Amino acid sequence: MKLDKFDKAILDILQTDGHISNQELAERIGLSPAPCLRRVKALEQNGLITGYQALVDAKKLGLSLMALIGISMDQHTPERFANFEASIVNVPEVLECLLITGQQSDYLLKVVVKDMDDYQHLLLHKITKITGVTGVHTSFVLRNVIARARLPVV
Repeated sequence: MKLDKFDKAILDILQTDGHISNQELAERIGLSPAPCLRRVKALEQNGLITGYQALVDAKKLGLSLMALIGISMDQHTPERFANFEASIVNVPEVLECLLITGQQSDYLLKVVVKDMDDYQHLLLHKITKITGVTGVHTSFVLRNVIARARLPVV
């Protein structure tokens, strides 16, 4: 899908305010409501807009400990990776799971938990129980300097 200035403006605004009305969105980008809505629907149908969600404050939910966990696997086979990925997707504390290169780890997890006891439970009862996990290296986040969910629209 070729994006024009209106499509890019729609994507930019919706990333900041996914709750905006179509009327207000149309006014902000300089289109009438009907063509604006058609463009939004086309962006959704073409997979550029994959969904809408509310951003929630983790600390206000009592989730004050964030960690980055490097995971090393015993075998580098498609089956072993598929098993790990199928298992880790069911762990709600995992916010992101990235298959990486250039490090001693195979995966990098971004997790959030209440405290160190919850981290220990996550590590010992969920992550290290996954077949193939042989190494776990954790860094705890002291401060989140930048947290973006918004992609640059170019």
